[in-house]
Amino acid sequence: MPIDAYLNGTNIALVILAVVIGVLVVKGIKIVPQGEEWTVERFGRYVRTLSPGLGLINPLFSRVGRRINMMETVLDIPEQDVITRDNASVKVDAIVFYQVVDARRAAYEVRELDRSLTNLALTNIRSVLGSTDLDEALSSRDDMNRKILHTMDEATDPWGTKITRVEIRDISPPQDLLDAMGAQMKAEREKRALVLEAQAYRQSQIERAEGDKQAKILQAEGDLEAAKREAEARERLALAEANATESVALAINKGGHDAVNYFVALKYTEALSDFARSPNQKTVFLPLEATSLLGSIGGIRELLGELGPRPGGGGPAAGGPGGTSAGGAGNVARRSAASSVPTVAAVPGNPPAPPRRSARQDEGAKT
Repeated sequence: MPIDAYLNGTNIALVILAVVIGVLVVKGIKIVPQGEEWTVERFGRYVRTLSPGLGLINPLFSRVGRRINMMETVLDIPEQDVITRDNASVKVDAIVFYQVVDARRAAYEVRELDRSLTNLALTNIRSVLGSTDLDEALSSRDDMNRKILHTMDEATDPWGTKITRVEIRDISPPQDLLDAMGAQMKAEREKRALVLEAQAYRQSQIERAEGDKQAKILQAEGDLEAAKREAEARERLALAEANATESVALAINKGGHDAVNYFVALKYTEALSDFARSPNQKTVFLPLEATSLLGSIGGIRELLGELGPRPGGGGPAAGGPGGTSAGGAGNVARRSAASSVPTVAAVPGNPPAPPRRSARQDEGAKT
């Protein structure tokens, strides 16, 4: 059939209707990307919000109003001059992170959301920094960030926007302030160094004094303990000597006078013999006390005579005990002195010394 047979009025109307329906369907289907929400307006009034995905609207009476980004967004705040509380002029710039939580209010409660947030951030930074000293502003940025965040979050709540973070990036004082701050910091550090050095010296002196004190205490304790031990040793030695003396006294009381005289004479003779054999002494002076030695030797002779007869002779020599003892003791003393030294003299008091012999005579006497 020729095509003209189909181009009648009815068919043309149906074709036009199909095209119009197709166009309306295409316009009514909306695909919203992830991270965005679209508002739908009907006759200029907000109706509803399209969530991410496939959405349908009435293409004849409704349209998409605002396309709102629901992701967190960073907003760069331009640099501005701020005067601090102590009249220091500084340059400050910052960044603000925000997120739209309600697309309807973000679209219809505020015009130009980014510009509004920028101006709000500028005024709050100026307000917070203007009530802070320069040193505090440089050392406590976290506190200022929290103050600005709290203020901006309350102000943007009606806009359906959440302020997540506010960061002051830089605070730049003028060069003359930087130089003054450098000098101040240098002086402060030198002061702290001097203080620490003084404290270290003080602590070292305290430790040294404490060490000397402990050393003296330990030395005193050692001396005290040594004195106690020495006193105890002297006490024990004195006790032992007292016991020995007591034993000797008891022995003497029991009839040991002759034995005592014997031991005294023996020690006396040995000491005199050792003194006479000294190479530096050639003349020995016997004081008057030597007669006691002679008497002791005579007592020893009588004791030996009482114990038994001497070999080669009878009893004691004639002439009486006193004369015999003195004579025998004199012979013993003369023989002992002749074998030891060239000259022996018994003098009363301090008489002048007799003349010494020559070296040849000394050698002959020794021979």
